[in-house]
Amino acid sequence: MLKFVQILMIVLGAIIFLLVTKEFTKKFKKGTLEKGNSIVIGFVGIFANFLDTLGIGSFAIETGFFKNFNLVDDRLIPGTLNVGATIPTIFEALIFLTAIKVDPLTLFSMIFSSVLGAIFGAAIVSKLNKKAIQISMGFALIVVALFMLGGLLHIFPSGGNLSGLSGLKIIIALIGNFIIGALNCLGIGNYAPCMALVFALGMNPKVAFPIMMGSAALLMPAASFKFIKEEAHSTKASFIISLLGPIGVLIAAFIVKSLPLGILKWVVVGVLIYTSIAMFKSAKYNEKYVKQDLAA
Repeated sequence: MLKFVQILMIVLGAIIFLLVTKEFTKKFKKGTLEKGNSIVIGFVGIFANFLDTLGIGSFAIETGFFKNFNLVDDRLIPGTLNVGATIPTIFEALIFLTAIKVDPLTLFSMIFSSVLGAIFGAAIVSKLNKKAIQISMGFALIVVALFMLGGLLHIFPSGGNLSGLSGLKIIIALIGNFIIGALNCLGIGNYAPCMALVFALGMNPKVAFPIMMGSAALLMPAASFKFIKEEAHSTKASFIISLLGPIGVLIAAFIVKSLPLGILKWVVVGVLIYTSIAMFKSAKYNEKYVKQDLAA
């Protein structure tokens, strides 16, 4: 089963990369690529996926940069996060799925429940307008900040010794991961909530890594197909992060391996809250000018 999942990840990743590359080449030739500094986007992709591999998550970092440095249009941020993170996250999953032992039934059932959630979520998010995206992401960023704060303040359970689940616990895990997969399409990210879920169910903290990375590695391609089809992502940013993001993953996994991340997590929480407020302000600004245009 593990080999099948690994092969599936590689095949899906290759298809997504080919689709993004084809789209990038087409827009580049036509001169219709989205705005945004390519060098800054590349740096963001490497840095965010470096931190992603260490367990912080890449969505919060990328959203902060995309929004506050005008690298990606607000409407395209959720799709760009999912499409751009697909290849780096597959790299992470291939590393961690073999490094940490997890009960196969628990691992694969949670992964596939998150995929179903992502398919459901992407079908909705890919069709939302700019204002709806801004408001939804404003709330989503606050949720992520609360999850991270819960961990930093030790409000959430610290986990147990279980490497697998059964009975009522696995049902809760499947429902929880389905919801997390759906919310991932909004840019909420699955790492913080998945880690909280795993800890709350009494599983070993280390087990969170293959579960959340394995889930992300399959739910992101599932969501990305829809975002690509609906042209609901920044082709430029998605391509650059797909290409350079794995560099950050490899540096974190094989060179750095671990860092004292406490202070950085507090910084990320601050960025999340600031970006959330910026999203709400943008939504209000857009609403104001739409009303003025209608009145005129």
